[in-house]
Amino acid sequence: MNRRILVAMTGASGIIYGIRLLQVLRDTESVETHLIVSHDAEKTIGIETEYTVSYVKSLASYSYEFDDLAAKPSSGSFKLDCMVIIPCSMKTLASIAVGYSDNLITRAAMVTLKEQRKLVLVPRETPLNQIHIVNMLKACRAGAIILPAMPGFYHRPKTVENLVDHVVGKVLDIIGVEHSLYRRWEGLST
Repeated sequence: MNRRILVAMTGASGIIYGIRLLQVLRDTESVETHLIVSHDAEKTIGIETEYTVSYVKSLASYSYEFDDLAAKPSSGSFKLDCMVIIPCSMKTLASIAVGYSDNLITRAAMVTLKEQRKLVLVPRETPLNQIHIVNMLKACRAGAIILPAMPGFYHRPKTVENLVDHVVGKVLDIIGVEHSLYRRWEGLST
């Protein structure tokens, strides 16, 4: 049986993380991807990449409209294994932290939490203010996993793509999808 993974993309900078995640999942056996792209994410795709919105949506098995609160992911009876919001804007994080669901992304996040499924939030903002940090804590206490887009350097990245793959690899680790996007730390040789 295919694993169902819901990917949501918001308008935060770092839209390439979401695109790369979809590219990797598309090429992963036994994974069915469901996608929600916010209106601001659609704009960010055009600002930050050479990709089109239609290309990004074509990477997913299924795509839903951002404003469609009657779509499948709005109900707990629609079985999903996990949800990843990548990148996650501070607005979306704040909505999740206070339980405010006025669009399909935040509604699906609330459903994911209430059904006790994995919800991974990948915020991409710096610097963080106290409100951001408090909202991350609230979301974490509610069951979300906060995975900031902070690439490591122990694998000696040579390109921006290596940095993107490191963050995407960390997401894949959390949701239990095997990958070889970066060299894992094996300790120091003595």
